[in-house]
Amino acid sequence: MTLREGRNGLSLVVMTDAPSPPSGSPRIWTAGIAIIGDEILSGRTQDKNIAQIASWLNVQGIRLREVRVVPDVEDEIVAAVNALRARYDYIFTTGGIGPTHDDITVDAIAKALGVGVVIHPEARATLERYYTDRGGLNEGRLRMARVPDGADLIPNPMSGAPGIRIGNLFIMAGVPHITAGMLAGLDGSLEGGAPLQSVTLGAFAPESEIAAMLEAAERNHNGCQVGSYPFYRQGKVGGNFVVRSTSLADAQACAAEIAAGLVALGYDYVAGGIE
Repeated sequence: MTLREGRNGLSLVVMTDAPSPPSGSPRIWTAGIAIIGDEILSGRTQDKNIAQIASWLNVQGIRLREVRVVPDVEDEIVAAVNALRARYDYIFTTGGIGPTHDDITVDAIAKALGVGVVIHPEARATLERYYTDRGGLNEGRLRMARVPDGADLIPNPMSGAPGIRIGNLFIMAGVPHITAGMLAGLDGSLEGGAPLQSVTLGAFAPESEIAAMLEAAERNHNGCQVGSYPFYRQGKVGGNFVVRSTSLADAQACAAEIAAGLVALGYDYVAGGIE
């Protein structure tokens, strides 16, 4: 996780450290996320979309590789979207597609793609139906029908405003439960590979004393990744150790080696991790 200085403030950039697959391995499909909003960077709002999008992507067989949090500044959004487009198979954005003047995500993404902004007729019709008994469709609400030219819609079962899909780019709401509904509407529609399986062990063992054993276990099981997540609880140092692989059997075999290694070093372990 790093903070990068942009022209208009700090942008949070989170990148995974997963290694590149060996030559000849099955293709790994990847995604990046741009979380858009001054309220996230200021700390007024805590983002919940990263976790739910990451979990959803894994079920689809797609690995989340990078997350950027950028302010409501057009040039910053354009730069983030273009950077993510250049690196990953899919790009998701959340936030900035509402009815107010500071919701500029659609305009910024259209600029990044080099297209204009249009009123999508289906989105307009959906909003007209939704607001029939809610005061009607005014100028602000009509803004939620604006899309980059050439875009399709992502159904929104929670409110009238749809999400937007243009190519491999998905423009979603900032409100987590609305984003969850949009993701459900995308189930099975993206091409991906095998989802990651995981097995977790926990132990009150200092990382420094078991690091070599963890590294050896990962090396002995091709296709497995071992993550170590230390903590301090009950007055003791410990960690949860997560083995990930597209093969559950391989992950279980690697976890079994780690369990045996912990015992050999004098540490008890807890299957499923320590809460």
